[in-house]
Amino acid sequence: MKYLQYIFSLFFIAISINMAFAQAPDTTLTLQQCLDIAIKNNLVVKQSEIQMERNRISYQQARENMLPSFNGSVDHSISDGRSLNPSTNQYVSTQFTSATYALNSSLTLSSGLTLQNAVKQTSLAYQAGKMDFQQAKDNLTLNVITSYLQVLNAEDQLTQANTQSVVSQKQEERQAVLNKDGAVLPSAYYDLKGQAAADKLNVVNAKSTLDIARLTLLQLMNVPYNKNVRIQRQLADQLPVQYNETADQIYNKALTDLAYVKAAELRRQSAEKSVQIAKGALIPSISLGGNLGTNYSSSASGGTSVGYVNQLQNNYGTSLGVGINVPILNYFQNRNKIKLAKLDLLNTQYIEQNTRIQLRENIDQAYVNMSAAYDRYKLLIEQVDAFAESFRVAEIRFNAGVLTSVDFLIVKGNLDRAKTSLISSRYDYLIRTKILDYYQGRLSL
Repeated sequence: MKYLQYIFSLFFIAISINMAFAQAPDTTLTLQQCLDIAIKNNLVVKQSEIQMERNRISYQQARENMLPSFNGSVDHSISDGRSLNPSTNQYVSTQFTSATYALNSSLTLSSGLTLQNAVKQTSLAYQAGKMDFQQAKDNLTLNVITSYLQVLNAEDQLTQANTQSVVSQKQEERQAVLNKDGAVLPSAYYDLKGQAAADKLNVVNAKSTLDIARLTLLQLMNVPYNKNVRIQRQLADQLPVQYNETADQIYNKALTDLAYVKAAELRRQSAEKSVQIAKGALIPSISLGGNLGTNYSSSASGGTSVGYVNQLQNNYGTSLGVGINVPILNYFQNRNKIKLAKLDLLNTQYIEQNTRIQLRENIDQAYVNMSAAYDRYKLLIEQVDAFAESFRVAEIRFNAGVLTSVDFLIVKGNLDRAKTSLISSRYDYLIRTKILDYYQGRLSL
């Protein structure tokens, strides 16, 4: 029943996702919706979830290995010629039918703590698998947030390109009237006409960049491309502020909270338990076993038929015993398994150490990139303010005829480039801060 409910839930989720992309042309997705869809559809996340479930089953099996075994068997046969009569344990030369029924059970009393250590080892491996699953979702979340911000950046760049084009278009129209009346040099008019065409080309390029950014986001969500999909601008209004934490603070936080760092530590601990399991194989094991059985044969009592039920009752027998298995010489397999387990442990220790080293290097690099992005952003704000005032004065002088078109276009170009760079630097800084948030396990929306 639960399986059917699970299937129906997936079915309705799939329908909901398809409907979300098939509705009105102005479909708008929030960042949270993008993340939810991406995590549901991403195959890497699904594969990580499968591996986590495999680890859980292994852990469950290790616990169940400590339970006693209990098995039953039934055997019916027809014998002809010389064969052993199960009722008399004598050979007879005749055709007869026979049946054997048995129940047996066994329980490991002591095995050098191999069963207990196996439970701990698989438990740690399962926890590491959960960290891998979380890491897969964190990686995807960071990629989606980054792509989401890049779409917003492309939208702002398109808005800026349209604004630049409108300014150029108005100047071109004004110069066209003046040129027709012979009030300006033809070169000035064609300078403005060429700039207007260049700004229109910038609009076309900005639209293309936006389409590519939107396509990248939808690909991360693993859904078909839909040019009508829009995203909510919930992050576009965030004003960049200086990042508070230092690189050391971020690193110390990452050591305790980052999923793949935890996974490396858990795998090292799991490898330690594997060494103990291998050592336990050198210790004698003690087990308790019991059997219950009976049998029937049509040739019982020398051919005089004895009732089926009576035979089962008469042949009923039980046994109970304790067994000790002492490993003496097994091709040195157990000792070699210990050596291999120790090598595996050493390898996981190196992986854990390298994970910490790479983490430190990545955080330092990310922090330097973030700091540089913030400095660029602050300087570009000052540059835009300065060029904006320069353009205001230049436009007045140009309209008054005391500034050449070449000089006017230089001033306009300076302002346009500064505004474009400011938009890029703003989103670049936001992305850099999200990367540092990721290292601290606190990706905020």
